[in-house]
Amino acid sequence: MSRPLTPLALTVLRMLCDGPMHPYEMQQRIRDHAYDQAVKITHGSLYHSVERLAKGRLIEPLETSREGRRPERTVYAVTSAGRDAAQFRLAELLARPAEEFPLFGTALAFINLLPEDEVARLLRKRSVALEAALAGHQAAHDSLRKQGIERYKLIDQEWQIARVRCELDYVRGLGEDLRSGRLTWKDAEPRAICHPRPRPRRTDDMGA
Repeated sequence: MSRPLTPLALTVLRMLCDGPMHPYEMQQRIRDHAYDQAVKITHGSLYHSVERLAKGRLIEPLETSREGRRPERTVYAVTSAGRDAAQFRLAELLARPAEEFPLFGTALAFINLLPEDEVARLLRKRSVALEAALAGHQAAHDSLRKQGIERYKLIDQEWQIARVRCELDYVRGLGEDLRSGRLTWKDAEPRAICHPRPRPRRTDDMGA
């Protein structure tokens, strides 16, 4: 495969490094190990990724079986080329920070398009959502640890918890700076701020 492995393709290869399995079994493992918290996965995308990996000869079919009226299930195994590709891609992701463009960063870049009190209100709303997300991630992590899952298999969850906690602290601090007046754009040049214009009154509203 000439293109870099996608996160989902790397997930499939990683699971097959533990032993052959069919896509349905992969779905089960994804749920059991909460891989879907680290990688965006849907039923269709998983099967598409498996097909692409097989076409690129990074995985290979071992056998196909059918139980009753269920659809055929093909068991796949990772090839030596697939194992090498997974290790190379993983090393690349660990060593080189990727340039990413999170949507929250986009919102912060244009924050002065909204009035300060509105931004403060929205940041409070985001804080509540982050608190809920943090609690959910922590509960999932603690549950897996109680099941005996080794820590090295949950490092991605540790990072997710740390990331959400860091963002929550920042959002809380930013909101406090707005409320205290330490952060303001009220005195900025008029052309630097573009607040929404009031909706013009319709003619049938006149005299109401």
